[in-house]
Amino acid sequence: MKQCILSLCIITLASLACGGESPTPPPPPETSIFDSGRTAYGFFPVPPEPKVESAIQLFEDMGEHGDFVLIQQNTAWEEFVDRAEGESQTRADLINQTKLAHQNGLEYIFVLDPLNGLNRREFIGLPVGWEASFANPDVRTAHKNYALWVVRAFHPRYLGLASEINTYMDAHPDDAPNFISLYNEIYALVKAEAPETQIFVTFQWDDLNNMFHQPEEGNRQKFDTNWEQVEAFEPNLDVWAISTYPYFVFSSASDIPADYYSPLLTRTDKPVAVAEGGFSSQVAGPIQGSPEDQVAYLNAIHDQLGGSRFVFWVNLLLTDFNIEAMTEYMLANGQNAEEAGFLGYFGHTGFQNFDRSPKPALEVWEAFRSGK
Repeated sequence: MKQCILSLCIITLASLACGGESPTPPPPPETSIFDSGRTAYGFFPVPPEPKVESAIQLFEDMGEHGDFVLIQQNTAWEEFVDRAEGESQTRADLINQTKLAHQNGLEYIFVLDPLNGLNRREFIGLPVGWEASFANPDVRTAHKNYALWVVRAFHPRYLGLASEINTYMDAHPDDAPNFISLYNEIYALVKAEAPETQIFVTFQWDDLNNMFHQPEEGNRQKFDTNWEQVEAFEPNLDVWAISTYPYFVFSSASDIPADYYSPLLTRTDKPVAVAEGGFSSQVAGPIQGSPEDQVAYLNAIHDQLGGSRFVFWVNLLLTDFNIEAMTEYMLANGQNAEEAGFLGYFGHTGFQNFDRSPKPALEVWEAFRSGK
């Protein structure tokens, strides 16, 4: 859902807002938040409404309440299968997003996403006739070229090569080694050009702990962390990064165990990050949530992971979005009703209400960000 909203909304809005047929990337910042020694705080650039003015306002607000945006876009297979360099809509969209970020004092982290954000058991956007496998030479070449272009164009400090990859590995254990080999291949190529770039994939933490008890998990029990899926990427995993939406598994944030996230720090001595997450401030169908739950969630993350090794933290939304308007936009752009129906589960994870009035969580977030 998260990546689907992003691709349907902010990509188009960034292009409209910035204009220009051949945009050029902005210059790197003179002083980077990633060199400060403290946790960097960021958001997905999901506007409250699918309108240009809404996107522009969001970037201004993110500049006030965050340090960076997480730019996550699906692999444009046909645009990158032949070469890394060139001009295309995807390249222009990404450049324009970074320009909006730069104009508002924000840095950026990239996560390149080959999978369907609504169902990470499958690829998204593959051309007709392409085998849906990481063994497919075209899939490998396109994803590799995509990564190399991002590195050359933006020189990012952090680069993710897949999102919530463990859910795909669960569903396709035979293909998992193919993705790992592709990851290692891209890792070597990027390090040869940009050794300072920190490379990672993200893992869906709640699923990694078997909290949903999916059929493919077999006899694993809740809280039985599948560390093997993470460690399969070692030694080439520069950051151990997770996503987490605990309101899908706990009825209240107060039910999050005091040691739910902390095993991440004890299992590795590498930097850790929350590359995506949140807690709903409202009830949505079977999902529970309240403003108090949001605060408790932030405290759980901060208390269990906070410190010098916690390098960045992403909350899905800064501002709640207009669920009705987003649903209409998704349906008009090819998403089905079931997919659009997931919107309500994520629409209230922001720290500001739709009218931009603050929730209690915003003050807590700002206190952590300022070190107070």
